[in-house]
Amino acid sequence: MSEHPENLVYTSSHEWVRLEADGLVTVGISDHAQEALGDVVFVELLEPGALLAQGDEAAVVESVKAAVELYAPLGGEVVEINEELVEKPETVNREPYDGGWFFTLEPDDPSELDQLMSAEEYAAFCEDNA
Repeated sequence: MSEHPENLVYTSSHEWVRLEADGLVTVGISDHAQEALGDVVFVELLEPGALLAQGDEAAVVESVKAAVELYAPLGGEVVEINEELVEKPETVNREPYDGGWFFTLEPDDPSELDQLMSAEEYAAFCEDNA
């Protein structure tokens, strides 16, 4: 069964978001998503400085089963990318909430976080859409 940390919020397209103390947000894919994908073999990330609107394509994840897009859960500027994923994409499978993060974003409108699901809401969403 997938885990859904309580300190994160989630999207219906299976991204997670963590609000950091400095106001930036870190983004990755959920445990549920990485389980559904299977072994991740390639990750393509945007460059720092890229500007995203909420819902824009922000990364590509390829696994042995499929290639999927990761979408920006909120608008803003990409501040940092997880370069380790380029060399070790399997980190997404091992540590989806820690070492497997994709990028950090400086949000344009932090109130967009209010539109995302809590861990409890996301768990129910995953169960309803299984």
